[in-house]
Amino acid sequence: MNRNILHLDLDTFFVSCERLADSSLVGKPVIVGGTGDRGVVSAASYESRKFGVHSGMPMKMARQLCPQATYIRGNAGIYTKYSKTVTEILQEQVPVLEKASVDEFYADLTGMDRFFGCYKFAKELRSKVIKETGLPISFGLSVNKTVSKVATNEAKPNNQLKVDAGFEKIFLEPLSIKKIPMVGEKTFRTFCNLGVKHIGLVQQMPVEMMVSVFGKNGRMIWERANGIDRSPIIEYHERKSISSERTYGQDTTDVVKLRTTIHAMAENLAFQLRQGNKLTSCIAVKVRYSDFQTYSKQLKIPYTAADHNLIPAVLELFDKLYNRRLLIRLVGVRFSGLTEGHYQIDLFENTNRTVNLYKAMDAIRKRYGDRSVMRAATMGEGSRTIGGQGNPFNGQPPIVLAHRHQ
Repeated sequence: MNRNILHLDLDTFFVSCERLADSSLVGKPVIVGGTGDRGVVSAASYESRKFGVHSGMPMKMARQLCPQATYIRGNAGIYTKYSKTVTEILQEQVPVLEKASVDEFYADLTGMDRFFGCYKFAKELRSKVIKETGLPISFGLSVNKTVSKVATNEAKPNNQLKVDAGFEKIFLEPLSIKKIPMVGEKTFRTFCNLGVKHIGLVQQMPVEMMVSVFGKNGRMIWERANGIDRSPIIEYHERKSISSERTYGQDTTDVVKLRTTIHAMAENLAFQLRQGNKLTSCIAVKVRYSDFQTYSKQLKIPYTAADHNLIPAVLELFDKLYNRRLLIRLVGVRFSGLTEGHYQIDLFENTNRTVNLYKAMDAIRKRYGDRSVMRAATMGEGSRTIGGQGNPFNGQPPIVLAHRHQ
């Protein structure tokens, strides 16, 4: 029996999420990513790609290529929310789901042809995602993961493509060698030096030659060029950690700025825990200095999702970690050891007022965005910019709380 592997990819995912929040961005060049000189492009709309902009490009170069684009820092909380919604839709419909990234999925539909047809099912599934989320999504369907992924990329934007069993080599033959997953710029340049630019020529090469040039990866590239891929679907499971990092535009030793950033990260991650009905039992802080030396510390704690438990512990970890007094390039916070559970009142330290406060704050964030209400301690220079495209307050300051549990 032939396998039926479905690959789904949310088109320009971050840009699409921003367009749902602000319809005026539709049809215009939009670039999402770090807005400082050191920032990189996380997502670029098809309108901006015409100017040569692509993900992973330095933001400084993107501004030179497409100065007329709308530049957005992005909101990880919103993207996570939409990704979770799509994941839940797919999990309800397919027997085995692999979540390859925040916007990319594989599903094993093998055996479903006997009931109603895999391609018909995939089309209906795609329509369901579009209808329920408003997000554009493309898919490729074939006998393995590699060909399905390539088919998805050929189907984009917002379309679908099926490669019938036995036609894998014919489908891949005219495509650029760069279309094969795992062929990056360095490998592509090596192929160009050999005079090879299309997959069809690789299909004709002896596998021994590929191994002699590319080592152990040579055989895998040759197999994928020939439409051979035996890799299984790795079933999706809930992640066991969440994290946040920030790279500063300029290295700094401003402790107030650093602590403000750490504070804001911990507060936002705690909100994400409560949103996902999760508790954490381990916190970690990471610091990267200007010489790129990276250090981290972690601490086991009782299960919690409460700001007033997590924030002081995270700040204390940072104070213990930051001892070199050198310029800092990056800081990060991670919560791990996650488990299902609601935040419970501790009879020895909490009151109903505290729990009610969290519920009120979270309700505002769920409706207006995760930066719509925040503690005064996170309003310093180290916090991320509030407002911008799609902000429900239209650039107005967020609600600020000065609360005794800080």
